[in-house]
Amino acid sequence: MKQLAIVVTLLAFGVSVFAQGTPAPTPAPKTPATAPQAAPASKGAKTKEGKTQNAVSAAPRSIAKDATIMDYPEKAGGEMAVLRKGTNDWTCLPDDPSTPGNDPMCMDKNAMAWAEAWMTKKEPKLTGPGIGYMLQGGSTASNSDPFAKKPAAGEKWLKEAPHIMVFPTSKLDPNVYSSDPNSGKPWIMWGGTPYEHLMVPVK
Repeated sequence: MKQLAIVVTLLAFGVSVFAQGTPAPTPAPKTPATAPQAAPASKGAKTKEGKTQNAVSAAPRSIAKDATIMDYPEKAGGEMAVLRKGTNDWTCLPDDPSTPGNDPMCMDKNAMAWAEAWMTKKEPKLTGPGIGYMLQGGSTASNSDPFAKKPAAGEKWLKEAPHIMVFPTSKLDPNVYSSDPNSGKPWIMWGGTPYEHLMVPVK
């Protein structure tokens, strides 16, 4: 747990410095979905170029520029398409079309192993902690149910600030981290399930 805390602190500090040194993005003008994208695209991205540009906006350029870019399958159970072959151990995905927010992500190989287990509803078997970036933020249907497709009755989509995800090889300690996504501090998502992980806000 001490090692995990050190990893979280270093990652949050590094991304915070990166974010402070990066000019705020200028909103892109509204254009047709098939037109070239001048800024990270969200729900309107339909082209390979638009999806790639959106996907790489999830992580620092030093990681994203050499990452493999993959797209979500066209139908449930289908295979993910490779939009661009990378040269490092990172994989970036564009905005998830099933959520209302703009939520691209980039994940290292251990985090991708976690994601593949989650998508196939198998228990993750990680050989080491995984790291993921979502520097555009995101939206999640539930902080407790890893397979919720929409918020429960009376609840709203959880809007997540830009963050890092840490996927541990052991259980997270609820006495150290809460499950409150609105605390402004690192929190546990999907706690008590095989898919629990730590969400670390960076802005």
